[in-house]
Amino acid sequence: MSVAKPLPHESARLHVTGTARYTDDIPAPSGCLHLAFGLSEVASASLDTLDLDAVRAAPGVVAVMTADDLDPMPDCSPSNRDEPLLCTGTIHYAGQPLYLVIADSHLNARRAARLHSAGVTEHKPILTIEEALSAESWFDGGPRIWTDGDVDAALESAPHHLSGQIEMGGQEHFYLEGHAALAQPSEAGEMHVFTSTQHPTEIQHKVADALGVPMHAIRSEVRRMGGGFGGKESQGNALAIACAVAARLTGKACRMRYDRDDDFTVTGKRHDFRVAYDVGHDAEGRVLAVRFRHWTRCGWSQDLSLPVADRAMLHADNAYDIPVMAIESWRLRTNTQSATAFRGFGGPQGMLGIERVMDHVAHVLERDPLQVRRLNFYDDTGCEVAASGGNISGAKTGRTHYGQAVTDFCLGAMTDRLAASCDYDARRARVAEWNAVNPVLKRGIALTPVKFGISFTLTHLNQAGALVHVYADGSIHLNHGGTEMGQGLHSKVAQVAADRFGCDLARVKVTATDTAKVPNTSATAASSGADLNGMAVKAACDTIRARIADWLAAEHQADASSVVFADDAVQVGGATYSFEKVAAMAFAGRVSLSSTGFYATPEISWDREAGQGRPFFYFAYGAACSEVVIDTLTGENRILRTDILHDAGASLNPALDIGQIEGGFVQGAGWLTTEELVWDDAGRLRTHAPSTYKIPCASDIPAIFNVALWDAPNPEDTIYRSKAVGEPPLMHGNSVLMALSDAIAACGAAYPALNAPATAERVLAAVRALK
Repeated sequence: MSVAKPLPHESARLHVTGTARYTDDIPAPSGCLHLAFGLSEVASASLDTLDLDAVRAAPGVVAVMTADDLDPMPDCSPSNRDEPLLCTGTIHYAGQPLYLVIADSHLNARRAARLHSAGVTEHKPILTIEEALSAESWFDGGPRIWTDGDVDAALESAPHHLSGQIEMGGQEHFYLEGHAALAQPSEAGEMHVFTSTQHPTEIQHKVADALGVPMHAIRSEVRRMGGGFGGKESQGNALAIACAVAARLTGKACRMRYDRDDDFTVTGKRHDFRVAYDVGHDAEGRVLAVRFRHWTRCGWSQDLSLPVADRAMLHADNAYDIPVMAIESWRLRTNTQSATAFRGFGGPQGMLGIERVMDHVAHVLERDPLQVRRLNFYDDTGCEVAASGGNISGAKTGRTHYGQAVTDFCLGAMTDRLAASCDYDARRARVAEWNAVNPVLKRGIALTPVKFGISFTLTHLNQAGALVHVYADGSIHLNHGGTEMGQGLHSKVAQVAADRFGCDLARVKVTATDTAKVPNTSATAASSGADLNGMAVKAACDTIRARIADWLAAEHQADASSVVFADDAVQVGGATYSFEKVAAMAFAGRVSLSSTGFYATPEISWDREAGQGRPFFYFAYGAACSEVVIDTLTGENRILRTDILHDAGASLNPALDIGQIEGGFVQGAGWLTTEELVWDDAGRLRTHAPSTYKIPCASDIPAIFNVALWDAPNPEDTIYRSKAVGEPPLMHGNSVLMALSDAIAACGAAYPALNAPATAERVLAAVRALK
């Protein structure tokens, strides 16, 4: 078998030798032009005048486009048609594109784009949650409210009550490869667009709309990205559209690349949240009812904010069977960059809210937080039945606050295993002993769970296509609708193809994602890349394999079911042929060796208005234990050790999955500790470069870092019974924030109520507040 093996990434050699070709590396035709946006320096204003004489006179400038040159104005939004490519008179955030420079080099375009003079009438920007609420500045017509049970009655009747809130900041994607696009005009108004995007079909659609042509006139292609993390799901639209309209104007290829400062300034981030809670619980720590209120700053346009905020509501239970819950969610419009998709897509924010609740309840009751978490877990019966090979349909189940049955919950067993392997109980005792005798350095430890739903909540996006060719020499070429951003998706689907044909993996070649080959693709997002595209590739391969088997069986007077594809060979009627020989024979026998494949996720449905249904095909699970130390004099802190046990089902590639788990944890820990976005009072982003925005580096990785896979196949019908592993591991970073809170709690009697990111300054402030 080619699946379930820890094989290298398909582009690993190209990555480490620096020869992997990204969008901005693609050789362009002679005379290719370069673009740059001229950006607003204010956050909220009327654009009264725009003097571009110096821009047009700058060296190398070929043309300058303003809103007056674009009729109709192209729209860049993935949702609500509220993102004009260029400012149409009202400035909504500092960094909004005002005009487009077309020049003979990247450097000349950027230099020219700084020479404008804008006359504006400034308005007071709406920047904070309070300002947005006061101005009634929000999306979705007001708060979205989901209620499961009579929360008022349940809270009133509960023996114990507590209230609190947690604030969590946004996060910059900081993909290593910034946004880039290249548009090459062709005959009859056609355009070939190369982009660094997670959503080639959306690029195709938006460019076609901007140019006023059918989608078949636009070809969107992406070979790979140097990271995406959700930041390239919708944010690449502006560059692709700009390149296309400039290419149509000039008749020449046009390319565009954001420098890092511009990438920070123009593009959206993770949504920051404030989560308030009112909790009713019993004396043991069992949560009886919760009322959540979510407030999130969405930025100036809608982008993907509504589904992001919805997913935060969907994950407000995390791993806990809460009998009664109500959630009120406000999606606030502010004069900042339009917040967008980011790994977890709102799930991390919703989950962190309930983790704070569990931690707070445990502190008030003076119980080990892990005991309180276990007490509130969903039932583990389904996991036990699945592990024994039984049918989970008859197992005892819990039910989420949105009505989905939880049939495969396995975190009880997973937590037991992780707690034992990382020696949690003994280490917790040692932490307490340490803190009793060390007045300056305090330690903390926390073990937190993850339950993450897998599927797009917009149901029609749960589909994928593939195109597979077997050539007469036995080589295999395939395309699918997913995009490669370093996560190893192409590697996994190649393994699926090799396994279906029983051939050597070296025979399989995956080439660029291309809307001219596989149409109507969904974004590579929602952790669904391997699930959807792996199944589509399997369907295409199985069609070709069945044709070959039928033809061989007829040639050998055998039954088609007796034809075996294995070990890079094919066996039929007592004869064995190499796969290469079979491909040549089938071609000579006029057998079609090409097929499309299609897959649509079954059994999912979602009523967003009612907040009820089965939005997820299955859940992915995991648990992490982190131990930290803080300096109570400075707030500086370090992760000493992290142990993770993660559920990848029957992993398609354990090496790639462990890499995703490690990277996801580090990114999640960065979000909650060091990565702080700061806007000044005028709405200008001040943390817009590596010098001021701190992602984790090698020295921030815990010295002891153990990652293991939970060895249980997915009970759902997924590709080889594997599970998605893109987004769920990010939430293991919750264990770090909870461990920091545990360390701070050793400094006084009150609950620390630590907000995120827990920078050294915030940790120090929390310590001083307790002292």
